[in-house]
Amino acid sequence: MTFDDKLVAKIRDIKLVVFDVDGVMTDGALHYGAEGEMVKVFNTLDGHGMKMLMATGVDVAIISGRQSLALARRSSDLGITQLFMAVEDKGRVYIQLLDSLKLSPRQAASIGDDVVDLPILLNCGFAAAVPAAPKFVRERMDYVTKAPGGHGAVREFCDLIMAAQGTLDTSLQKYLPS
Repeated sequence: MTFDDKLVAKIRDIKLVVFDVDGVMTDGALHYGAEGEMVKVFNTLDGHGMKMLMATGVDVAIISGRQSLALARRSSDLGITQLFMAVEDKGRVYIQLLDSLKLSPRQAASIGDDVVDLPILLNCGFAAAVPAAPKFVRERMDYVTKAPGGHGAVREFCDLIMAAQGTLDTSLQKYLPS
């Protein structure tokens, strides 16, 4: 990956990445089962990207407007402990998270897909959106993924951060024969 110096400067000091769920970690569709339960579909490549990012020492958090047993399970499976669900004011929870981790907004990155994510996206060091995000959101971002939400956008975002921080190649080496 090649980067301009401005992008690398924004990403270099990232210590926390905050993810939205619907439309980012999923394709944004809401599926309901016969009993009315919500079913979410997650991408395994995205999940592995999150695990690789965490292995480099970057903290990962999820802030979602919805309550979901599927999301709680997915977060647990990935080892993500900073999970906030049914959040009405994402900006407030984000600031509390930064305070608890003793980080500045400049040390955080986030990826979202809609206007409800802007309180975080506009108050972090590196902000990204998925291609399906409204133009109003996309035009305010540092980066818009090529991959859609639920289909590789999270992995692309994680890989971008690791590449800019110089940790991607090392992270990938363990998968190659010695």
